[in-house]
Amino acid sequence: MIYNFSLQTAGIVVGLFLVLVSLPGLLKPEVAQNFAKRLPRSRVAGIVLLTLAALWSFSLLATIEMGEFSSFRRPLLIALPIGYVLVLRFVDEFLAVRALGILCLLATEPLLEAAFLRHETSRLLVTAFAYLLVIAGLLWVTIPYSLRDQINWSARTQTRWRFMHGAAVAYGVLILAFAVTQY
Repeated sequence: MIYNFSLQTAGIVVGLFLVLVSLPGLLKPEVAQNFAKRLPRSRVAGIVLLTLAALWSFSLLATIEMGEFSSFRRPLLIALPIGYVLVLRFVDEFLAVRALGILCLLATEPLLEAAFLRHETSRLLVTAFAYLLVIAGLLWVTIPYSLRDQINWSARTQTRWRFMHGAAVAYGVLILAFAVTQY
């Protein structure tokens, strides 16, 4: 096990994340829409998110058991910061989206590990969210303009925007409820 998170901790983190990210879109839709529409091309957000992803990846690479691939640890520890600098230098388009996709892929493993070999059926709420992160992460890393299209689609009408954020808040509250009562 790489991470030592319980299912309860993972549920609380996922639930709070969903509620805190979606609540502004529900309460202040205009402000949230403006922020969301600027996010995909934001250079500052891209640098911050890519830095988080690089630090997380570096810490994983430095600490995980690599088995027969342990001879690759040192070259990868050298290549990761070089790749980080090269990406900052040469990837201008949708850097924030790509970095967000990387973070989604990195966040999947602790969630799936926390739900592994648990018997509660409600663990599938966390597992389903983890697999949605995988799909979103793969999509945003490989087709970064898709996030812009998803934001524009959901912001096309106020009803759709509020429904999407209301559903995310409800899902987050549901996961929080199970994390507090069952996990």
